[in-house]
Amino acid sequence: MKKCKSCGAEILFTIQSNGLKKYDHKYGYGIKCGCYSEWLLTTPEGRELMNKATLKATKPRRELEKEKASREDRKKLGTLIQDTQRLFNKYIRLRDKGKPCISSGIPYKSDFEAGHCFPVSTYPGLRFDFDNVHGQSVKDNRFKDGAQEDYLINLYRRIGKERTEALIERAKDYKKNGHRFTREYLKELQSDLKQKIKELNQ
Repeated sequence: MKKCKSCGAEILFTIQSNGLKKYDHKYGYGIKCGCYSEWLLTTPEGRELMNKATLKATKPRRELEKEKASREDRKKLGTLIQDTQRLFNKYIRLRDKGKPCISSGIPYKSDFEAGHCFPVSTYPGLRFDFDNVHGQSVKDNRFKDGAQEDYLINLYRRIGKERTEALIERAKDYKKNGHRFTREYLKELQSDLKQKIKELNQ
């Protein structure tokens, strides 16, 4: 006969299909008498066991929540980038109003777009680089893949050799090492762009 090592009560058992006895206790503490529950709640060993069991039971849920938060995080960052891009493009069009197309040199038109010298698809780190983006005709921006060769030739004339070569070096660095925008940077850039747009509209 086995007894609970806490209260001394007899520990009941059942006969299993294999003929062996299965006693109603854990770690020597009776379950029916409540000593096992008390041990779990009142001793360091019991509480540690409870914590491990809780972590194990909630691990799938916590991992799911973490994955969901990560997806939402990426979605929010993507939305922030899109919002910043709209403001950035608006500023570029205002800044370059009246200037000829950066690549073809045709006279300014009201439908000119904010064209990237180094495209966002390949150089995402230069998405919001002021020297990398200039007013460009729809034809060159959309149907000539940005007309990069002509773009670079005229870029030297517009912003100078030093700034153009610095931009080329940034392009090499971003392509090699990649780049990731932070929320803090994007929010600060949005604030700066709003101020620049306000000044240009005055």
